[in-house]
Amino acid sequence: MKPVDVDLDRDQELVVDGPTSFPVDRREFVKLTATGLLVLFAVDPAPGQETARLPTGRQGYPSDVNAYLHIGGDGRVTCLVGKVELGQGVMTSLPQLLAEELDVPLARVDIVMGDTDLCPWDMGTFGSLSIRQFGPVLRQAAADAREMLLEMAAERLGVPVARLRVKAGVVSDASNPKQTVTYAQLTGGKRIERRAEGKAPLKPASSYTVVGRSVPRRDGVEKVTGRARYAGDIVPSGGALHARILRPPSHGATLDRVDTSAAEKVPGVKVVRDGDLVAVLHAHRDEADAALGLVKAEWTRHDPPVDDKTIYDHFLKVAGPPQTVAEGGSLAAGEKLVTGVIEGTYYDSYVAHAPMEPHTAVAAVEDGKLTVWAGTQTPFPVRNQLMQALKLPADKVRVVTPFVGGGFGGKSASRQAIEAARLAVLTGKPVRVVFSRAEEFFYDTFRPASIVRIRAGLTPSKTIGLWDYLVYCAGERGAAQFYNIPNHRTAWTGGWSGRSGDLHPFAVGPWRAPGASSNAFGRESHIDVLAAKAGMDPVEFRLKNLTDPRMLRVLKAAVKTFGWTPKPAPSGRGVGVALGIDAGTCVALFVEVSVDKATGKVAVRRARCAQEMGIVVNPDEALQQIEGCLTMGLGYTLSEEIHFKGGDILDRSFASYELPRFSQVPKIEAILVDAPGEASQGGGEPAIVPLGAAVANAIFDAVGVRLNRMPMTPERVKAALKG
Repeated sequence: MKPVDVDLDRDQELVVDGPTSFPVDRREFVKLTATGLLVLFAVDPAPGQETARLPTGRQGYPSDVNAYLHIGGDGRVTCLVGKVELGQGVMTSLPQLLAEELDVPLARVDIVMGDTDLCPWDMGTFGSLSIRQFGPVLRQAAADAREMLLEMAAERLGVPVARLRVKAGVVSDASNPKQTVTYAQLTGGKRIERRAEGKAPLKPASSYTVVGRSVPRRDGVEKVTGRARYAGDIVPSGGALHARILRPPSHGATLDRVDTSAAEKVPGVKVVRDGDLVAVLHAHRDEADAALGLVKAEWTRHDPPVDDKTIYDHFLKVAGPPQTVAEGGSLAAGEKLVTGVIEGTYYDSYVAHAPMEPHTAVAAVEDGKLTVWAGTQTPFPVRNQLMQALKLPADKVRVVTPFVGGGFGGKSASRQAIEAARLAVLTGKPVRVVFSRAEEFFYDTFRPASIVRIRAGLTPSKTIGLWDYLVYCAGERGAAQFYNIPNHRTAWTGGWSGRSGDLHPFAVGPWRAPGASSNAFGRESHIDVLAAKAGMDPVEFRLKNLTDPRMLRVLKAAVKTFGWTPKPAPSGRGVGVALGIDAGTCVALFVEVSVDKATGKVAVRRARCAQEMGIVVNPDEALQQIEGCLTMGLGYTLSEEIHFKGGDILDRSFASYELPRFSQVPKIEAILVDAPGEASQGGGEPAIVPLGAAVANAIFDAVGVRLNRMPMTPERVKAALKG
C-alpha cells in the first residue's frame, strides 16, 4: 500500500461532504462542532470493566461519556465513538442506527472512530458488543436528539410538537405540510450542547426503513482497491525511523550481556538501550534488520518443563479448584436415574491469531504531545498504558486507530505501541515499529490449550438424565449447556487471560469467542456420543432433549435448508451437526465432509449455518461475518496449532503454521432466522463456535471414528482409523 504523508496536526482532512471521516483532523473537527447541536451520552461499562475507566477524555467532559452526536449547520450528522473498525462493518451499521432514529438519509451520516482526542472513552472493540451493547445507547441518543429538534421546530413554527412530522431531516406541520424547517436551519449559526436523558421513545421495528437494509460497506472500496490506510501506512512529516528490537529466544529468558558496537558503526543506524529495551533504528527497514543481526546478546533461559505434548498433564496437576457456572437437580440422583455413565475427554491446542496485518504502531512527539497511530482494538486502554509508561498526563497523549487488518482479540494487547512511543521520546524522532511475522507469532496471546471432561448418561426413555461437565483453561464462555437436563453441573478451572498463574508458559488471551469453540467441541461431540449410544439420529436426539424456543427455531431452520435425512451415525454420509450460543446469538451448523482413509485428510465440502441474532441491522454484513467465521474456523478445526517447548515457540511462520487456503473453503450457505421481536445480538463470533464439533461429528458419521482432539490433522485421523 502506498504510504500516506501525514502532518502531525493534520492527520487527514475531514471530508464533510463524504459518508465517513476517518481519521480526523483536530482543527477541522473544532471548526465543524463550533455550531450545531452536540448531544452527549453515556454507556454503562461491561461487567468487570468498572475499574478500567480512564481520566477525563476531553477537558470538561466526564470519563463516562461514551459518544458524541453532532448535527451540523449543514445538515450533516456526525457520530464520534471510541469503537474501531476491524473489518466487522460497524462504521456502516452504527450510522444505520443513527439515521433510523433521527430520520435522516444514511448518506448524511458521518462517523469518526477510535481517536482518543476526539472520541469519548470506550473500553475497546471486542466481544461482539458494538451493536448489542453500544447500539441501544446510540439509538437512544439519536431518539433524544430527534426529540430536542422537534421541540426547537415547534418553537420556530409556532405549533405543538404532536403535530410535527420528520422525513429526511425536514420537519413539517402535519396540518400545513408547506410549513417546514430543516435540521440544518434549526442548528445552523449557533452552538447547542445537550446531554441525552434517555427518555425519548424509540421507533418500533415495524417502522424501520434504514435498519434491516443491506447497504454497501463504507470501507469496501478502499480495502479492495488498496487505498485503505492502516497504522503502517502513516508517514509523519519528515518520515519515521524503522525500529528493530532485540527479542529474547524464549518466553521468560533474561538478558545477561549485549554488545551493540558493531551495529553502532553502520552508517545511519541509531542504537538505543533503555533498561529492557534494546533497539536499532534506521530510515530503511532492511538496513535496520541488517544492523540488528550485528547485535550480540547472551541470555539465560527459564523454560518451564512442558511442551505441546505434556501440557495437558500439566493442566491436571496445577489447575486450581473448579468454579461452578451452572447447576440443577442432583448429580447423585442423576446417576441413579440413568442406565449407565458415559465419559469423554476432549482436547484443544494453542492457536494463534495470525492476522494479515502484524502489530504495528507509529509514534511521534510534537510540542510536547505524543501521538501514536496504532493497529489496536483498545485505543483508550493503550493511551492509559502510554500515560503510565511515560508518566504523561492524558492531554499529552493521543492514540489514533486507523483501519485494523485483523484483530480477533489478539490486538487487545499493544506492546508495539508502547515500544514505538518509548523510542520516539528517547530519540526525538518519529518511530515505526512493525512486528515481523516471527515476532507476531512469538508475542501473540494465544487461545489457550484446554481439556473438557464430561460424565453423562441416558434415561431408559433416551433423554439425558445426567450431565457433569468440567473444562480446564478455556474459561466459562460457552461452557454451560442449553439442553433440558434435570441433573447437571457445569464447572471450569483456569481462564483464558494473561499467564493464568503457573498454567501457561506464555501469555494467552481472547481469540474470537474466547473459549467458546473449545467448550462447544466438548459439549456437542459428547451429545453426538450420547445420540449414537441411544441409536438415534443426531438431529432427532437434539430435538428430543431441547426445549429452548430460540434454539429449536434455529435448528429446525437449518435442518430444512440443509436437506437433512434422519439416520443414526455412523451412516457413511459424512454429515454432522452442532449447536452453539454466543454473544446472545443462537447458531445451528450442518457440515458435509469427505475423509481420505489413506492420507487421513479431511475436506469440508459444504457448510450450512442458520443464525438467529434478533433484529439484524445490516443483513449483508451479518452474512459476511458468518462466512468469515466459518472460513477462519477451518483453521482451528483442521490445521492450526502452536508447537512449543518450554518458552520457545516453534511455529514462527506460515511455513509450519497452516492457515486455511481458498481451495479448502467449502460451499457456505448462511441464513438469518427472522426474529423481529428480539433485540439485536452479536454477530462477529457466534458462527465460529460450533464448527470444530460439527466437523468431528461428520468425521464420525463418515468413517465411524471419534476424534477427541483439535486440530483434526491427517496424522490424528489416520491414528484414529488405525486404533
